[in-house]
Amino acid sequence: MTGVDTRDGTSTARTEPSRLGNALARAAAVTAGLTLAGALLGLVRDQTIARIYGASVESDAFLISWTVPEMAATLLIEDAMALLLVPAFSHALARRTAAGPGAGALPVPGPEDPVRELVRHTFPRLFAVLAAATLLLVAFAPQFVAALAPGFADPQLAVDCTRLTALTVLTFGVAGYFSAALRAHGSFVPPAGVYVAYNAGIIAATLALHSLWGVRAAAAGVALGGALMILVQLPSFARRVTPRRAASPRPSFPHPRKGVPAEPPGARVTARAAPDDPRPEGEPTGPGAHDDRPRPETPDRVRLGLALLAPVVLFAVSRQSQVLVERFLASSLPSGAISHLNYAQKVAQMPMVLSLMFCTVTFPAVAQAMAEGDRDRARRRVENDLALAGLVVLLGTALILGYAPQIIEVLFQRGAFDAGDTEATATVMRVYAAGLLGHTLVGALCRPFFSAGRPTWYPAAAMAAGLAVTVAVGASAVGPWGVYGIAAANAAGISTTALLLLRGLGSRVVAIRVRAITPALGRLALAAGCAAAAGRLAAGTIDSALPSLAVGCLLVPAVFAVTGLAVRAPEVVHLLALTRQRIARHVS
Repeated sequence: MTGVDTRDGTSTARTEPSRLGNALARAAAVTAGLTLAGALLGLVRDQTIARIYGASVESDAFLISWTVPEMAATLLIEDAMALLLVPAFSHALARRTAAGPGAGALPVPGPEDPVRELVRHTFPRLFAVLAAATLLLVAFAPQFVAALAPGFADPQLAVDCTRLTALTVLTFGVAGYFSAALRAHGSFVPPAGVYVAYNAGIIAATLALHSLWGVRAAAAGVALGGALMILVQLPSFARRVTPRRAASPRPSFPHPRKGVPAEPPGARVTARAAPDDPRPEGEPTGPGAHDDRPRPETPDRVRLGLALLAPVVLFAVSRQSQVLVERFLASSLPSGAISHLNYAQKVAQMPMVLSLMFCTVTFPAVAQAMAEGDRDRARRRVENDLALAGLVVLLGTALILGYAPQIIEVLFQRGAFDAGDTEATATVMRVYAAGLLGHTLVGALCRPFFSAGRPTWYPAAAMAAGLAVTVAVGASAVGPWGVYGIAAANAAGISTTALLLLRGLGSRVVAIRVRAITPALGRLALAAGCAAAAGRLAAGTIDSALPSLAVGCLLVPAVFAVTGLAVRAPEVVHLLALTRQRIARHVS
């Protein structure tokens, strides 16, 4: 499904759905279900914390410490680790496949399995670095809190919570490593379930210990949830990294291009060695060739690894630093400001999380296409992802703009969270919603940049430019507008980054057709605007929040669909046609 005409006169474009087809659809469905379950448990977690602690000094102290797992999740699970390791494991799997039908078993004697070789060279070092970083953060927690929230009223409480949440640096790193390896293998269930386990741990610890430890119980739950993330993936990771029997690995994504016959298992490409290739003539060459010679870690290889790592880490840190800027600016505002920002952002970003789930599933396919040099297939995949993600996030944006007060009241207004907190949080959420499309585009566009297998600094530079906009707008707006100015700064900064990435992808990595994508997204935005306006008008006609929101969940999608059809948004037309086909198939 795409808003861009991908019919280029070849059968390749027409067979794209069937080639990626059922494997991606099933993986996306499973990922969607578990992602939704994790998001719902995240809401239950936030409801539990809001009910017990409200928007208070205690909740603000926990949210300052929450910065650690937020940053760790971005660096070690969602962005940096995945962007680095999914392509690395994909290449290792290609080498394993090229070794023949028996490559699934560990050769004895003979060359080491490429996947195990990758794990042996990377995991112990990563574990040591993560453990050292965890110990440093525990030791310097007072300095961390003072730098992040210099005007906070109870810094010792925030320090205690931070020392507990600091354990996520280690646990999230291990969990992110497992997730990247499993996704490259085409296994999406355990990685998609990590946030279910994580949020369950936080909820259980908070409910069990809050009367004894106060808000420190929630911080202890974060530490417990991080450990559960590892446990839910460990069995699958062990099975795939250390296969026990000889068997051809199950392909996760279609490999050959149209017109190029697939090689039989075990086939190798032979070619005349290049002048600078140390292998003798006739040796296997190419990305799938299995090289049995030992690979010493030369300074050149180390420098290449650092060159690949540095821009990914800088991009992820700059992206998450928007939250650091918000916490810093809000620390001098009245108590509850950080909590209002947090609850508004968590709810507002749910459409973004759901819209990016398909990009998570298709990222190995994009990485594989880039590794094979098939940039046309990568372009079609990226354009399809942008169209689908744009449809989902803009529909969610319309619902948030129309029914923000009702959403917050239904989710949070109970216990210590009162009507004043609901009004402030709902207004902040509407401001955040202006940047949801930008957040989604950044999440979708960064993946092809880092799939090319070579160092690229452009995404980090674009993210740094967006961060500079966030800082400038936030510093000037926090005085007159408080938390609303901070939320507006977030939307302005991330939208700047999205525009830069959209402009730069075509000229640097994948030649996506920006002039075709932009009008398609514009039609969807127009449909979202009309749906939001209809929802805003209808929301005030029903006094009770829950019935009003229930009506909105029907009204907003209906107006979105009708407007999308009226402006001929291809994504809406295609989705409705697909829905009619499915209904007719089930009826018949």
